[in-house]
This record gives sequence, C-alpha cells and structure tokens, in this order.
Amino acid sequence: MQNFYKIDKLNFLTAGMPLATGKGSYPEAFQILDNLNLDGMEMEFVHGVRITDKSKEFIKNNSQNKVITAHGPFYINLNSKEDEKIEASVQRIVDTAMVANEVGAYSITFHAAFYMGKDKETVYNQVKTQLSRIIDILEKEKIKVWVRPETTGKPTQWGDFEEIIKLSKEFEMVLPCIDFSHIHARTAGKYNTYDEFAHVLDRIGKELGTFALENFHAHIAGIEYTEKGERQHLILEESDMNYKDLLKALKDFGVKGAVVCESPNIEDDAQILKEYYYSL
Repeated sequence: MQNFYKIDKLNFLTAGMPLATGKGSYPEAFQILDNLNLDGMEMEFVHGVRITDKSKEFIKNNSQNKVITAHGPFYINLNSKEDEKIEASVQRIVDTAMVANEVGAYSITFHAAFYMGKDKETVYNQVKTQLSRIIDILEKEKIKVWVRPETTGKPTQWGDFEEIIKLSKEFEMVLPCIDFSHIHARTAGKYNTYDEFAHVLDRIGKELGTFALENFHAHIAGIEYTEKGERQHLILEESDMNYKDLLKALKDFGVKGAVVCESPNIEDDAQILKEYYYSL
C-alpha cells in the first residue's frame, strides 16, 4: 500500500471551520482549533470546489501541525442516468483531490452514487469504472492523496460498508471513509454497540489489512433516522449514537488517522469525542 502521509495517532477534526470562526477565514479557524486543542479540520466543498489562492497558500503553510481532509461537493452521482452529470461528478472529485493535494491534505471523501433503481452489482461496476478514470487522472497529475468513498446514510444511496471495503481492494489510492452515524442510520438503528463497531473494524482489518486501520478516516455525529435511513445530524447528546463504545472500539483496534465530527455543534462535540477518547 502507498503511504502518502504519516499519521501517528487518532486525530479529532471539525467538519468545516469551527462555528466560532463566524465570517472569519482560515487563519481565525486555525487559531480557534489551537485554542480548543483540536487537531485539524475537513474542508467542506458543499456547492463546488471553491477556495481562494490566498486560503490555499495559508493552509499549505500552516498544515504541518494540523490534519486536513476534504469533502467533495454534494452534487456527485457516478451512477447518474445523464452522462453530463457523471462527467461533472468525476470532475468535482478530481478538483477536490487536486486542491487537497495542493494544501497538503491527508485524504478526500465524497458520497459516490445513488442506486437509481438499479441492482447493486450494476451500480458497483459503474462506480468502479468511473473511479478508475479518476485514479488514472490523479496518477497522471502526480496527485498523492487518499481517495475515499464514504459510507452513506440511506438505503437508496450506494455505499454500505461492504461495498466500500470491496471497492477499496480494487485501487491502491482508495481506502474507506467510514461514517459510523450513517451506518447506524442506514440500518435504522443497528450498528450502535461495541460488538457491531468492532465487526466493521475487524472486516476492514481482515480485508484491507492493518494498514487501513492505521490510515483511517471516519465521520461521527449524532443522527436522527427513520426506517428510510438518515434524516439529519444531531448533537451527540441529543441522539442515541453510542459514541463512547465506538471510541473504545477505535482505541482497542489501534486505529490511527482522522475522526471528523459532523454534529451541528461541530467543535463542541469534537472536543467531547477527543476528551472521552483520551480518558480511556
């Protein structure tokens, strides 16, 4: 396996700039992360990969003591019925990876596809075909960043953890982004015990090797769900998300990498996660 970026511990990140940044910029955000004793942040490219050259330069010059990841735009569907939407999705993932590489980020993640009424195998092969194109582009451009399809929160979205693990075996640049809250919501309340968290980590270790556990990218948040899956993110303490047993499992499996908090109160819950983890 390649090793683009050496991670020596489990790091706790905010999904986007800390809320306390307000209308401030990356320098303020980094200062707040320092004040809160948090380890970094995930750049959120919600509506498109938009970032100024000045911001890129700042992150690049100040990322040595931070872990930076990036989340691709939400308008991505590698299984769209329209070719132009597939092409736009491929480009958005490439653009995310290029910016991430430029600023010295650890990895990128994205929601890869919807099933669109097709069977799982057909969609898997379509995602694999498009991801192969993406990897070819990145390798030609000498981009070195982990590319991570994320586990998704609704059964209509492609990306249960078995599909993500299987896809990660196909490409050297690809590893999973495991959103534990999404897995919990996707299964309408399952995957919320120590043994179930351990099952996911054990599958990754067995299928992809210890390397994948030592180069991990996870999302955690409180979550509201129905039998149809994810509804919305919640503050940890306002949800049933069993983050304490999850953190115990991450510690027991020796997981290293990035844990990104996606709760609505990102920095508060990121601090709760970090403090509890280090209390174990």
